[in-house]
Amino acid sequence: MNKEIDEAVQGTTTVIKAENESVGKKLFLESYGCAMNFSDSEVVASILHKEGYSTTRNFEEADVILVNTCSIRDKAEQTVRQRLHLFKKQKRNKPNLIIGVLGCMAERLKDTLLEEEKLVDLVVGPDAYRDLPSLLVNVGGGQRSVNVLLSREETYADISPVRLGENGITAFISITRGCDNMCSFCVVPFTRGRERSRNPLSIVAEARELVKNGYKEVTLLGQNVDSYRWNISKKGEIENPAIPTISFAELMEMVAKVSPELRVRFSTSHPKDMTDEVLHMMAKYKNICNYIHLPVQSGSNDILKKMNRNHTVEWYLERIKSIERIIPNCGVSTDIITGFCDETEEDHQATLDLFKKVKFNLAYMYYYSERPKTLAERKFEDNVPQEVKKRRLSEIVAIHRQNALEVNQSKVGQTFEVLVESEPKKNKEQFGGRTTHNHYVVFPKEGLKKGDYINVKIVDCSSATLIGEVIN
Repeated sequence: MNKEIDEAVQGTTTVIKAENESVGKKLFLESYGCAMNFSDSEVVASILHKEGYSTTRNFEEADVILVNTCSIRDKAEQTVRQRLHLFKKQKRNKPNLIIGVLGCMAERLKDTLLEEEKLVDLVVGPDAYRDLPSLLVNVGGGQRSVNVLLSREETYADISPVRLGENGITAFISITRGCDNMCSFCVVPFTRGRERSRNPLSIVAEARELVKNGYKEVTLLGQNVDSYRWNISKKGEIENPAIPTISFAELMEMVAKVSPELRVRFSTSHPKDMTDEVLHMMAKYKNICNYIHLPVQSGSNDILKKMNRNHTVEWYLERIKSIERIIPNCGVSTDIITGFCDETEEDHQATLDLFKKVKFNLAYMYYYSERPKTLAERKFEDNVPQEVKKRRLSEIVAIHRQNALEVNQSKVGQTFEVLVESEPKKNKEQFGGRTTHNHYVVFPKEGLKKGDYINVKIVDCSSATLIGEVIN
């Protein structure tokens, strides 16, 4: 992959090294992949915190190293393997060190990681985190431990996560687990199990606790947030007449009402399930951010059918029109996979045409890498040459970058409310934050603190960042 494309997909792997003030055995916890993995790591930290573990940023002083993993992209999986080899070297110097793998990759590669490569002592799937304390005891006795059983009920709704994010301003709240969509390229239904929704009262309680602790923004997380349902069957029937039914739109309203000072975001939406009810609820509340991550994956109906996405390009564009009508200037981002099985140049051109029609704020762009156990692996041949995949990706990246620059240039001269979040890595004299539309803005930090809501006038931009000055 050339440098331009590599830079375009940076940020898709999140590495979190947690730290708190507890005492006891030292835990080094590292997360790779999506926000869902990061949220799971906070659940794990909470479970082990109650067992006397404290977290450290230095793996060399850890008694336990746990890596929370993702199998959606090959790149993330290879990065995890490199880290496990590094940790295995550390174990030569510290024989009692326990190394474990959590999450999606754990379920898929349990035999390889435990027995064949002998890289880890512990393998725990995403529905078995409550079993970690007993599994660690077994490992301490010299055995290898594994639990990758999936559940139809587990949501960890009763666990208050230990917040691992560094800024203390933004946080994730998981509202669903698993996925029922069965996209042919995706391994999630096989590694995270069937979809189930979390009790809405526990979600609201978690949001209230975050506000109490000074947080200013939450992101409601699910593989498909639009299919959140409480006391509603998949056929639309009420399951228990004695309790209320809650849709995703109604859940958003419940969280928005927690505090007008609490911003509410959500991810990820599915085009086939996003309703106008959700859009009208977003328009109703100022603190529900005007931003939607709406993955399209391809601009070709033939490829969408092979992907088992259950929507067409025409349906997607109709959803975009509804967003523009109900929430003018709403920020929209997407995911794209290029080079999927049997993708032709005509299919690729259709994706380029889609990018010309819809100027996304942000796009996560990849070329297809076949994942074991998926429907695509069983049904289709991965027959687009690697060099063709890379060339097509570079063409998509080029159009998106130009679009993103034009979108950002249109913001110059405008003033936006921004939540101050953190210091940019490259300039400690600045703060960074995001608008309601999820545009990232940098500005001088003088007189400001994290968590402030401020008005910022945009004076310049790049394709990725807005540059502003604070308006008093």
